[in-house]
Amino acid sequence: MKLDVSRAVLGPVGLAIGFALYAGAGRVDEPWRSVLVGAMFALLGGAAFAYARGERWIQGLGIVLIAYGLLRATVLR
Repeated sequence: MKLDVSRAVLGPVGLAIGFALYAGAGRVDEPWRSVLVGAMFALLGGAAFAYARGERWIQGLGIVLIAYGLLRATVLR
């Protein structure tokens, strides 16, 4: 099994960026907080769907994240 360093590094870096963005969105007043957090979930879902390359469960997860992001930005507050 070949160790893929880029994947091992990108995981924690992406997690740190995600937590930083989420914390930054928490400082914004409503309704913009819900819109920003919803947009982050939708973008994460779009990235997961694009990255899936045919893996159905990841594509399904991406669709669920996109749907939750859109609902969070518009309806759920």
